[in-house]
Amino acid sequence: MRQARRVISAGASAAVAWPVSFDARMAVFYFVLIAVLPLLAPRLGGGYLLIIGERAVIFAIAALSLELLIGAGGLVSFGHAAFLGIGAYAGGIAASHGLGILSIALPAALAAAAAFALATGAIAVRTRGVYFIMITLAFAQMAFFIATSLAPYGGDDGLTWPTRTTVFGARILKNETVFYYVGLALLILTYVCLGHLLGSRFGRVLRGLKDNDTRMQAIGFTPYLYRLAAYVIAGTLCGAAGFLLGNQAEFVSPAYMHWQRSGELIIMVLLGGSGTLYGPMFGALVFLLLEEALSHLTEHWKVVLGPALVLMALFASGGIAGAIAGWRQRRGALARLASARARSARRHLAAGLARLPSWHGLRQPLRTYAASCLDWLAARTPARWRAGKRALRRGLQGSPALRPRGLRASIARWWQP
Repeated sequence: MRQARRVISAGASAAVAWPVSFDARMAVFYFVLIAVLPLLAPRLGGGYLLIIGERAVIFAIAALSLELLIGAGGLVSFGHAAFLGIGAYAGGIAASHGLGILSIALPAALAAAAAFALATGAIAVRTRGVYFIMITLAFAQMAFFIATSLAPYGGDDGLTWPTRTTVFGARILKNETVFYYVGLALLILTYVCLGHLLGSRFGRVLRGLKDNDTRMQAIGFTPYLYRLAAYVIAGTLCGAAGFLLGNQAEFVSPAYMHWQRSGELIIMVLLGGSGTLYGPMFGALVFLLLEEALSHLTEHWKVVLGPALVLMALFASGGIAGAIAGWRQRRGALARLASARARSARRHLAAGLARLPSWHGLRQPLRTYAASCLDWLAARTPARWRAGKRALRRGLQGSPALRPRGLRASIARWWQP
């Protein structure tokens, strides 16, 4: 047991170093792509494109939090949108009471989401599979109906924020570009924290529990505590995304907690590819772009998106990350095949050259052919040719620098009578 613990700890220590993996390179590509969007927005779509980018960043944080449960813990939560709504409601209620400052509203949103996650997770993580899905759905629907009954805060109509959260008394978040980069900074922070968390001992134990919790129990780990901690962390991160979503829209409604929103978060994770950290971010971006594009074509855009997602589940179960991984494997296989063919061609060429006669074997036939050509020329011009032949032979034999050896020796022998 102690040896198994040492192996897990050693692996975790090596993973914390976190080399620049393909996952990290794809995440950097995503961050660069998102970071240049405000610079391109005036030329492409103006402020509307910037709003889509803000929503993509916010839902990327929510999708990453859900990836912690699905990808690492093997817990498919169908009530994750409850944390999104709780974070937005906590920030909105604080703002409606004149406490809409960052030092109060954000901790209140995180604390409310964490408290709800702890209370519901203490029951939910005791179950697995479809039971976990149904119990998280039930808790989310309870939160949804509680929000609809909050008459002082809008009830079913929702709550309008007086203004966006102030930062040290300044309303800098009213600027869309500033708000965009604040959301992007929080997304990068979430990605880095989750990367280190999954590379630590905690993350490795969580993955081990996903594969075989009985074996992990046998070596001394308690599945319940690890899963509960992961559930609370995921709920808190999703509460932060809800706080940003409420600020972005300056409005919150019970629809944020509806099970359809939870289903959309699951689709984002699966569309991007579970098992990676860059996949959910790309999945959120692609889902929102598809939603915007299809909604301009028809108001029944979900009728088009639904079959597309079914086809994706049938033929591209790994999502975007799985498609990229498959393409990399095919490219690597083709490169290995081309390299093997090149090595085989070189071996065949070397074997063919080895079967050819050597230069020493070709010298005598070439010499004989040259001599016959010279004899033919000598027969055509006997007097001049013989005089030139004698002069060249004297030059070759008389000069120390041109003494016959090697090729010069062969030429001299060709000219001997």
